[in-house]
Amino acid sequence: MSVRRTAAVIALASGAIAIALLVVIAVHAMPRGLFVVGLLAVASVGAWYAIVGPLTLRVLGGAAAVIGLGGSLWLMLDGRIVDEIALILAAAVCSVCTRAAFWARADLRPVAPPKHPVLFFNPLSGGGKAERFRLAEEAEQRGFDVVELRPGDDLETLVRQAVADGADALAMAGGDGSQAVVASVASELDLPYACIPAGTRNHFACDLGVDRDDVAGALDAFVDGGERRVDLAEVNGRVFVNNVSLGLYASAVQRAGYRDAKIRTLLEAVPEMVGPQGSGLDLVWAGPGGHEHHSGVAILVSNNRYRLGRAVGSGTRPRIDDGLLGVTVFGAPRGRGGNRRLQRPWREWSAPEFEVGASHPVPAGIDGEAATLEAPLRFRIRPGVLRVRVSRRHPGASPSASLPEGFRQGALGLLAVAMGREPARRA
Repeated sequence: MSVRRTAAVIALASGAIAIALLVVIAVHAMPRGLFVVGLLAVASVGAWYAIVGPLTLRVLGGAAAVIGLGGSLWLMLDGRIVDEIALILAAAVCSVCTRAAFWARADLRPVAPPKHPVLFFNPLSGGGKAERFRLAEEAEQRGFDVVELRPGDDLETLVRQAVADGADALAMAGGDGSQAVVASVASELDLPYACIPAGTRNHFACDLGVDRDDVAGALDAFVDGGERRVDLAEVNGRVFVNNVSLGLYASAVQRAGYRDAKIRTLLEAVPEMVGPQGSGLDLVWAGPGGHEHHSGVAILVSNNRYRLGRAVGSGTRPRIDDGLLGVTVFGAPRGRGGNRRLQRPWREWSAPEFEVGASHPVPAGIDGEAATLEAPLRFRIRPGVLRVRVSRRHPGASPSASLPEGFRQGALGLLAVAMGREPARRA
């Protein structure tokens, strides 16, 4: 029996035990048992984000997990505490084995290492990750040429000069805005590209399946790595690797204090967009049915679809090679006449192209960087144009590539794996 199949069987068995113990605690310790169940639910969600979330959510998730777990144990000190400890252990085993059962690894094509790879790195990105992980020294030991970015440098010019000097592979260690510049040149010249996770959040690296905790190890993409092709997207000819935001987030990014106080700046932008005197978005777009709308609070156009609104894998892209843009509009849209209809807070769909009209230049956040775009904004996907190299020690697939989107899908997926079938990847 394979490791994946064994993990699925153990996950199903431990999950059934956890559910049975949960019912026993809730029934035999009423009404206190209901509070215990609620605290355990808080602890479970917090533990999930402590494992898979970005740094801020990891801290908050870890705190929620400790508080929820501690509170539930305190409530059961004079009751069925043995049952609760058994429940916690069963839930932990179920969680670990579920992740193992749905763990994804990309089928990377074997390729020869490049002869003249070049690493570009921003020493300021990620709070100085390049220096902390000695990226320049690590790259030189692997035979890379190294180019350090300095204030005022034009990254695209440096990349093209390196190619003119003989570079046959390009790696970038920095934020996703810089990744887009290097990836754009690599795709144009059909050169292999490696994403080194030395930025703050490293969203692109995450969805490419690069281990964000192994910064120096990502350089091995040009030593023993395999290759896959992924998509890029562009707006008005400018390439982006993650997304372009219009509206609330884009308005906040334009503010001078955003980098130093992101949450506060976002909150300050809310009244301007959605308050009683809010301007909203004076933009026009067509939905998947072809009907014209004015936008609500924000529009997000992404290089492939994001998984939104679910705890499992939320904020990641299951695929980055499906050849479609992800389009999400937040806030109920209205027609040209201003008639509103009751709808869910957002609507999302996929399309190879998308256009946004306006009577003025449009503020935007492109891969987290402030920009102003001339209308109309024409988005399009560029399928399979980027040759990405990933170290063999990294998964090469998004964390949500095989993860189900809900409890029912998860249970059915575990059952399928336990029966010997591979988990389905949602296209």
